[in-house]
Amino acid sequence: MSEEVQESEGESEPGSGVPLIFGRLLKRLRTQAGVERAELGRLTGYSAATIASFEQGRRIPSARFIMQADEALNAQGVLVDFIEEMEKAQYPAFFRDAAALEKQAVALHVFAVQAVPGLLQTEDYARAVFTMWRPPLSEETIEQRVAARLARQEIFARKPATTLSFVLEEAVVCRRLGGSAVWRGQLEQILLVGQRRNVEIQVMPNDREEHACLNGPFTLIETAKGRRIAYVPAYKASRLFADRSTVREVEEQYNLLRAQALTPRESLAFVEKLLGET
Repeated sequence: MSEEVQESEGESEPGSGVPLIFGRLLKRLRTQAGVERAELGRLTGYSAATIASFEQGRRIPSARFIMQADEALNAQGVLVDFIEEMEKAQYPAFFRDAAALEKQAVALHVFAVQAVPGLLQTEDYARAVFTMWRPPLSEETIEQRVAARLARQEIFARKPATTLSFVLEEAVVCRRLGGSAVWRGQLEQILLVGQRRNVEIQVMPNDREEHACLNGPFTLIETAKGRRIAYVPAYKASRLFADRSTVREVEEQYNLLRAQALTPRESLAFVEKLLGET
């Protein structure tokens, strides 16, 4: 039987769950310390309104804020203990385990069929994607998801460098999500990231007569400890597979796909040509 982890189907909306518990605790500690929201904001670099959002669980604070607030309120590590859980809460429930593994990755390989992968998205493109989500997300959730998606892109600056590769269906780079201006900015981002020595981006053309991955998108993750995992996203049923048999199948598909797609050099030339035609 496949060693499979089915991720939670629930969503973590602002104003609920761990963010709400943290917010209530933050408010209690602030009140007990006799510190006004404006003063805590001044000490941590945020507005009183943002502090209120944290306390109401409507926004998820960064690890930096949590550490500063813990010190400012003399919480003795009580708030710091929430950092890991708050980082997880940035993501929808179905992606949390994959996000945790991504942070440990020494190699990451992504096949995308609908939209530009999150690791390559610009802020405007990411916001357009989440704005299109149905049922509609709240403004707070959209901003939370955008910030979390952009934070994941620190993977490009890690040392030692993570090995990354992406294969994008031609439709992905041709689809003008968010409008022409957003799309052009996204194509420019792909070109910039594609210049990195540890990154390879390939386009799978529509006119190919062979295609090794017709069963949908996935991400292959290899951790520093040698674990190899396949993440397969699906509506409310995303899964992580860790057994070698299943992961090997996905790896074989990806290797064939890369051989069938345009080379990285040809792919960047393809994207550049799209930019020139707009």
